[in-house]
Amino acid sequence: MTDRLEIKADLSVTDAGEITGIAWPFGSADRVGDVIVKGAFTGPATLPMLFAHDQAQVIGVWEQIAETDTGLTVKGRLLIEDVERAREVRAMVKAGAVSGLSIGFVTKDAKREGKGRRITALELHEISIVAVPAHPGAQIASLKTAILNKEISQMENEETKAQVPQIDTKAFDEIKARLDKLEAKGNRPGVTGIQSPLMTEDEVKGFTDYLRTGDRKNLAYSAPSTGNILAPEAVSASIIEKIAEQSPMRGLASVISMGGPLLQLPRLVDEVQPAHVTETAARPESEPSFEQIDLKPHEMAVVVPVTRILLEDAQVDLNAYLANHIARRFGQMEAQWLVTGNGTTAAEGVMTSAEVPELEVAGLDGDALVDLFYALKSAYSKNGAWMMNRKTMATVRKLKDTDGTYLWQSGLTSGQPATLLGRPVYEAVDMADPTAGNTPIVFGDFASGYTIADRTGFEILRDDYTGAANGIVKLHARRRVGGRVVLGEALTKLKLAA
Repeated sequence: MTDRLEIKADLSVTDAGEITGIAWPFGSADRVGDVIVKGAFTGPATLPMLFAHDQAQVIGVWEQIAETDTGLTVKGRLLIEDVERAREVRAMVKAGAVSGLSIGFVTKDAKREGKGRRITALELHEISIVAVPAHPGAQIASLKTAILNKEISQMENEETKAQVPQIDTKAFDEIKARLDKLEAKGNRPGVTGIQSPLMTEDEVKGFTDYLRTGDRKNLAYSAPSTGNILAPEAVSASIIEKIAEQSPMRGLASVISMGGPLLQLPRLVDEVQPAHVTETAARPESEPSFEQIDLKPHEMAVVVPVTRILLEDAQVDLNAYLANHIARRFGQMEAQWLVTGNGTTAAEGVMTSAEVPELEVAGLDGDALVDLFYALKSAYSKNGAWMMNRKTMATVRKLKDTDGTYLWQSGLTSGQPATLLGRPVYEAVDMADPTAGNTPIVFGDFASGYTIADRTGFEILRDDYTGAANGIVKLHARRRVGGRVVLGEALTKLKLAA
């Protein structure tokens, strides 16, 4: 589950009147492989109509939202009489520059399926008119004028011809570039997990004021024993998203939220054993057995010193400053934990876990990679992914088959990860180099084999005193996250003989 605002786009826009369309069609996947099933949508009866998911550009209202056999159908109207931007969007729609619908939502329940996810529960936040949709089937069905009187309609048409401004091509290019960036971001492995309370605009402003002045008005507090301040959802989500860019494991493994200091997960030990029986023979009993495995969170923290003058006179976005600075350090630490963590003072790393089997080979060649691929059961290998560092990638990329064809298939042109034996390859800087005695590659179904547990998303404490003599304010940031291998047979490691 996730509290990240996700965007699924396909442009469907209204005119200066009534518009109907399908914001999300059922029965097919979007461009990144995600499928939303019927019955997944929850949310208010009416929603704002935005342009390009920009909350500063409210151009209308969606008055009817319903799930049908076809998909999520919507009906709404543009506020062309009151909003200048709505008239500009209408002009772009008429010109064919924009033509799709996009939904912004928070995933509540999903599981990995194929290259994407099967989403069974979500909370709908908004529906936008966009230029580059993620789902080709989200289109406007019809556009109707809301004025029935012919004489008034003619007057409006004449007025529209006189008042519709020329499309600013420079502004449109900027919008398109922003949408391309959103689409590229959507192609990255999804970020899931953190649960935090939604905060209002006033609370976000209060958080920024707290960073600048120390005033705690309109802020939510964490546990009284710590005195820390919970970051607004937008800051926390931004940090977790940037952490995912540093840590490929977060986009591949299963991610859950913890409600307490310890999470116990059941794991199957002995499977049910069916047997052949005759028509009237007694049926044998076979009972499965389970064991409990513990998943504990571990804390990471950093102190960000900022001059008091900067905080008082800041002309920069402090939210963005903190997100970029802290996320880079947290992301590097989490990436190291999930790969080589010791499991006691940090999360258990996939490469240090004794539960993941090793395949020892004499050298790194094509045969070794094929052996590693087929060392897994087909149920895991078909959903598998490769993970290695950049030096190993350089070696593997040079490998060829007997026909002289490279085993490595580049994904740069399509915007997707490169593939090896048909499965995607991800870079992890903390993996070992491809030298004798090292274990430089891991392959498998990370979603089945490894679980990340988020306990605390992001907390911050302002310290005005310890650095006061030098005009320094210290911002103490922390989060708690755990991880461990939950099903070793879903993964396998390649070790080079010494």
